[in-house]
Amino acid sequence: MKREDWPDLAVFVAIAEERSFKKAAARLGLSTSALSHTMTALEARLGVRLLNRTTRSVAPTDAGEGLLTTLRPAMSDISAAVAQLVVSRDRPSGSLRLTVHRSAALRLLGPKLPAFAKAYPDVTLEISVDDGLTDVVAGRFDAGVRVGELIAKDMISVRIGPDERAAVVATPEYFRRYPKPRTPRDLCAHACVNYRHITSGALYRWEFEKAGKAVNVSAEGHFICNDSDLLLSAALGGMGLVYAWESHVAAYLKSGALVRVLEDWCPPFPGSFLYYPSRRHVTPALRAFLDAMRIDR
Repeated sequence: MKREDWPDLAVFVAIAEERSFKKAAARLGLSTSALSHTMTALEARLGVRLLNRTTRSVAPTDAGEGLLTTLRPAMSDISAAVAQLVVSRDRPSGSLRLTVHRSAALRLLGPKLPAFAKAYPDVTLEISVDDGLTDVVAGRFDAGVRVGELIAKDMISVRIGPDERAAVVATPEYFRRYPKPRTPRDLCAHACVNYRHITSGALYRWEFEKAGKAVNVSAEGHFICNDSDLLLSAALGGMGLVYAWESHVAAYLKSGALVRVLEDWCPPFPGSFLYYPSRRHVTPALRAFLDAMRIDR
């Protein structure tokens, strides 16, 4: 491959990821006309069309999509390696982008962020709160925070939260109208507030376990949402039973606003971990953030 192909391939990756010459130009600090000339020259040298262009959209061809899949991890490694060399001062600096599930953002990261910002004023931190299973590599994030059992095995992870437990809750008024379920199978006689997965679009199946026996229940109800805070509001409003994290409802259980059932069917599970690709160079900024957020078991 010729030397001039390398910067041109970086231009191709930016356009293919942004699906727009205008957005790619803003990302690279170049003009749209310069990007257009670069792509025309690159395709001519390679003898294959990499992008399908219309007046309204830009998308990779099949050949372009294959090339993009190969180039993404390579360029990510190059960028990380350069950043590792450039950011060589004693104080970490630069930008740090994370995708974090809502509960961890509010309850684990939020309380520690002021101290981190004060200790590392040269680090620009961007947190995208997202309960979907966002791909940290495809989304160009430096790291993510997810529940331990949802993290791919090829990732490096650091514990930032304690083990969690599920809690099935409803208001005292609700249980004055309906008997408390004694087993997960009793849920079929109750109104249950359901959560829809953002990524797959499927309804969450309530997970239980007792004496080594696992039971998953497709709960029935008349309200569905994809936000944990809205689930909690529904529970407090007496709309039915809600399957939540114990830490999310602890204050309401203590005050008596909510009552818990099926506690003996809800064993602990791994809590939240901060994770990043195993092949990625850890920048000083990411290392500082890991050290600030990690906890011992």
